[in-house]
Amino acid sequence: MYNSLWQATQKNSLISWLDFRSKLVMVIVITLIAFTWESPITSGILTILVALACLFSGIKLNYLATILKFMLPFYLFLLLTMGFFNVEQVKVLTNKSELTALLSIKGFNLTLEGILYGLSVIFKTLTMILVIPLGIFTTDLNQMIVGLTKIKVPYKIVFIFSSTLRLFPLLAQELEGIIDAQKLRGLSIEKMGLLRKARVYAAIAIPLILNAMVKSQKMEIVLQTKAFSGDNNRTYLSESKLSEIDYAFIIFFIVLLIVVLVLYVVFGVGKFWWLLK
Repeated sequence: MYNSLWQATQKNSLISWLDFRSKLVMVIVITLIAFTWESPITSGILTILVALACLFSGIKLNYLATILKFMLPFYLFLLLTMGFFNVEQVKVLTNKSELTALLSIKGFNLTLEGILYGLSVIFKTLTMILVIPLGIFTTDLNQMIVGLTKIKVPYKIVFIFSSTLRLFPLLAQELEGIIDAQKLRGLSIEKMGLLRKARVYAAIAIPLILNAMVKSQKMEIVLQTKAFSGDNNRTYLSESKLSEIDYAFIIFFIVLLIVVLVLYVVFGVGKFWWLLK
């Protein structure tokens, strides 16, 4: 289960056919749009579109469900803190002197505007969390390496990045093996309370970290024996070329960013109180 979450998608889709540089433009533009928009409506629509694109591209539903499950406590805490305490910033965004109170507890008001701002922040973070695997999980790692070197990223940085991506599935597989071994010994993690479960995972982290250190030391020895220099002037097994579809894709997202900025500045589309007044 854990290993499958980190595997690249094998589904053929429009995004998987694109060059990694095109996907990099997509990730940057969507991230900038997510940062620009303050409205929970536009931010929510963007999050839904990115999630649908992930599913269409073959990213597994259990990966998205795992992200939501993992982030849910943080998002609940964020909604409460924004609803109760983020008063001055929301007043500036809404041009209101008084906010709409939904609940009052010991002098602290849970405001509607604060909840809406919290939702906007949640949608922003979800969009940025989902758009990264949309660009990475749909790309072969070798194509990704060549694409990054084509835009003049130093090969040492590219190598570190690619090695990290290769290491994650191995660590996930080892984690799954350790948990299975604990279950065979009668340990039922699913039935444990939150505190005891945290202690078990903390104990599991120790052999996992040690195994990761052993793998990194072995990789260091291998690189030294092969006289690794990190020079960009090297041959690559894969080729990376921008097609007409890639150019059209890049132009589309650049135009999209310009349109979003113009609508935001001139007409207020995407501002916090857009369509909510």
